[in-house]
Amino acid sequence: MATSNDRAILDSIINPLLPSDEFVSHIAQDDTADTDDSEAVKMAKEFEKQGVVCAESGKMDQALEMFGKAVDCSPMWASAYNNRAQALRLLKRNEEAMKDLDRAIELSHGKGKAACQAYCQRAMLHHYTGNEDLAYMDWESASKLGSQFAKNQLTQKNPYAALCNKMLHDVFKNLRQGTQIK
Repeated sequence: MATSNDRAILDSIINPLLPSDEFVSHIAQDDTADTDDSEAVKMAKEFEKQGVVCAESGKMDQALEMFGKAVDCSPMWASAYNNRAQALRLLKRNEEAMKDLDRAIELSHGKGKAACQAYCQRAMLHHYTGNEDLAYMDWESASKLGSQFAKNQLTQKNPYAALCNKMLHDVFKNLRQGTQIK
């Protein structure tokens, strides 16, 4: 199993805008594979560790290969699909990434850490392809699972919140510059 430090590093590489404490204990741990001690899952977790090391070194093709081996070892483990999708996204193979994210959400039954991460990634892919309604639905799902990043995205998408943020930004800018507020 990848350590929390490994996960934090991989998340920061893959999602640089993600807060560093994004996926901590406040997210429900409903991933049944996390408690599965079968040999297949143990082997998949070892491949996952190797994939993280490759990703940290910028060797995304090798990382993808390791995450693929994790999927092959334990095809019912949602986390493996989520990790492979991250590598696929970095390699600009978005259609394949979307399929893996759909599978991760299906296997996790939309619950737990793997689902939360998959919803966030899928929302980003929907956003990049202009499917804002689908992105919004995935941000909502991830938000309900505890993702602060998703909550921030929903706030940014809210036109009233955006207007309020702009007004506050302008007020603070004027205060810093000593400009008279009208």
